[in-house]
Amino acid sequence: MSETPPNTLQYRFDGPEDAPVLILGPSLGTTWHMWDRQVPELTRQWRVLRFDLPGHGGAPAHPVGSVAEVATRLLATLDGLGVRRFGYAGCAFGGAVGVELALRVPERLASLALIAASPRFGTADEFRQRGVIVRTNGLEPIACSAPERWFTGGFAAAQAAITEWAVQMVRTTDPGCYAAACEALAGFDVRGELGRVGVPTLVLVGSDDQVSGPGEARTLVAGIPDARLAVVPGASHLVPVEQPAAVTDLLVNHFGSAWEPGPDQTVAPGFPAQPAMTPPPPPPAPAAPVAEIAAPADVPPPAPDAYDAGLTVRREVLGDAHVDRELAEADGFSAEFQGFLTRVTWGEVWSRPGLDRRTRSCVALTALTAAGHTEDLADHVRAALRGGLTPGEIEEVLIQSAVYCGVPAANRAFRVARRVIREETTLPDRSGRGRMDG
Repeated sequence: MSETPPNTLQYRFDGPEDAPVLILGPSLGTTWHMWDRQVPELTRQWRVLRFDLPGHGGAPAHPVGSVAEVATRLLATLDGLGVRRFGYAGCAFGGAVGVELALRVPERLASLALIAASPRFGTADEFRQRGVIVRTNGLEPIACSAPERWFTGGFAAAQAAITEWAVQMVRTTDPGCYAAACEALAGFDVRGELGRVGVPTLVLVGSDDQVSGPGEARTLVAGIPDARLAVVPGASHLVPVEQPAAVTDLLVNHFGSAWEPGPDQTVAPGFPAQPAMTPPPPPPAPAAPVAEIAAPADVPPPAPDAYDAGLTVRREVLGDAHVDRELAEADGFSAEFQGFLTRVTWGEVWSRPGLDRRTRSCVALTALTAAGHTEDLADHVRAALRGGLTPGEIEEVLIQSAVYCGVPAANRAFRVARRVIREETTLPDRSGRGRMDG
């Protein structure tokens, strides 16, 4: 393990220094120890590099804003180590990182294994709500429910020590980094890009996985040109822990068949050369356009569509479910008004660069309190929580509003805000919870 600058990841190496590098990526809420049962066998052939997500396993708490940012930090870590070519296996969130690597640096990736992964984990709203729950209540509710999401009931009951170990992994995670990772998964959606994954890929899933199960695995296999599916019976989401021998055998067979040693490659001073692996087949070349016509030099480029930009911001702030409901309820009488709201309120005002969204939420809460618009206030309390305001900060906004807007108005606002905060910061039931882990 090494000192970890903000733009890199905490890591550890195991295995022969002169062997090719195989990277193992963790799931959200776990540490590199989730791979402990695979390491003894994998290090017979490979130099295994495991990494922790920010704030996990004692790693420095430098939150990430996207899955792509984790991939960037991993590549920076590998560059510092002189590792150019590697194989990669990732579980859930770690699998999302693997897809990012395959899309971004296919020339560096020899082979890929996606475990308990999905091209899109649940919905953006579900993960943003999970971030709100963690920022409000901490990680204890998430930790206590982890065994239900990660393991089958029989395994959790029979393996009390492993179950408690899983709970402790979540408890020791930095809450801010966990919440940020949830929001990163909320923005992850590669369904339209799977065809560009040009490396041999194993898609591995537990038969009883309720988080990202066989259905999501088949979507990955259908979309990735060179992919095959392996379903492990009697396993749920954290399949490398629940069925370690089966997962180890599948990884050894996959990477062993895809790994073709070649001439030594160049590495940084102080690090041994690693055998190069067979380059992956190049991704299919994009079709050439029939013609490209340049715009005259004196014609300015067209302005971005305010409606499309506004719809994106509106969804990010208020949530997909709210916006879908508003648009679905619009009819011939109100459709133009909904378009006006999207273009002007969200495409122009909320998109201006002068204030961040947290500040705009504070302004909106104050104005709605002053005007007594409690129905809209409820929507904007939800938006404020989604945007990162804590219940304590919302309380401060309403207390200050009482001074300038009047106590009766603030009293009504407090009743609305209290109800919304209770709804939004309560852990969803099991049917909803199962979709919010990565």
